[in-house]
Amino acid sequence: MRPSVAKLTMAAALTLGLVATAAGTASAQMTQPSSPCNGFLPLRNDAQKKGMAIGIAEKRHADRQEVCKLVSTFSVAEGKALKFLQDNMTWCGIPTEAVAAAKQNHEKTLKFREIVCAPAPQPHVPTLSDAIGTPSVDTSKNTKTNTGTFNTLTGNPLAR
Repeated sequence: MRPSVAKLTMAAALTLGLVATAAGTASAQMTQPSSPCNGFLPLRNDAQKKGMAIGIAEKRHADRQEVCKLVSTFSVAEGKALKFLQDNMTWCGIPTEAVAAAKQNHEKTLKFREIVCAPAPQPHVPTLSDAIGTPSVDTSKNTKTNTGTFNTLTGNPLAR
């Protein structure tokens, strides 16, 4: 789980940085101070801040619930940035490749959130069969043939 957290945050940060560069050059070309392209930088900064929080939690080996909460908040921030990119792609001159990469990274984030936020697997509680070493299912190897209940005219039915 730990290496994929770092890869996920780094990929998302790189994609958002690439998109921010494209949006920054497009917004620099526009001379209007109230351009809709200016709204991307706060969204990008928020997503990067929340992505860095995941990296810090990873370094201090945070528990699963805390990482789930951090990844969930990051995925929401990343989703807002992606929605902005998709809505203002033509207006701000953002390349379709950058939007596609951001969408792909957001899908990876959502899959990773499902994995991290899924309940932890429960440990196997030993049973009496485990303690004394008996198999839990009858097979042809642990039943005797031609004697007892499983003796039929054609042999042991479990042996087939």
